[in-house]
Amino acid sequence: MKIESTAFTRADVEQFLDQMLDHDRQILADRLERASARLAALGPRIKAGRGENEWSEHEVLAHIVVLSKFYGVLVHKISSGQMTEVDLQENVNLRDVVGEQMAQIEPAELLRMALADQARTLKLLRTLEPSSLRRKAKLENGEMMGADEVARLPLVNHLEMHVDQLERSLG
Repeated sequence: MKIESTAFTRADVEQFLDQMLDHDRQILADRLERASARLAALGPRIKAGRGENEWSEHEVLAHIVVLSKFYGVLVHKISSGQMTEVDLQENVNLRDVVGEQMAQIEPAELLRMALADQARTLKLLRTLEPSSLRRKAKLENGEMMGADEVARLPLVNHLEMHVDQLERSLG
């Protein structure tokens, strides 16, 4: 095997990291696309109504609308350099208020909204340059979070978890 690493420059390392991030970006976009398709298939079965002790399917769908919009916008703003600081704690605290408002909307309209926001984020993920995904924003606790991390954790993972929840609930 030819040893190449001794001749690597910082630019070579950056290019290597970009290739890995680009590969990860495509997998992440595929996951978002699959979760969105699963939601589209489940959505017509969701009936309007509130849960007594836990969120109803309608309320989970309203929450999905909130997370799809919010985290999709964060991915866009961080990756484009428009946002360099974000207070996730404050926004999580607003989640229930906005979710309560969304739960007043019929499930069919909520589904349309969620899928539209997910489609916008999917298009963004499919076209972003790896260097844009590496951009970071400072969190309220001083830690840094990259656009790729926002896309992966609070957006795609979170969405997948709630789609799993809806699948279990709807049978």
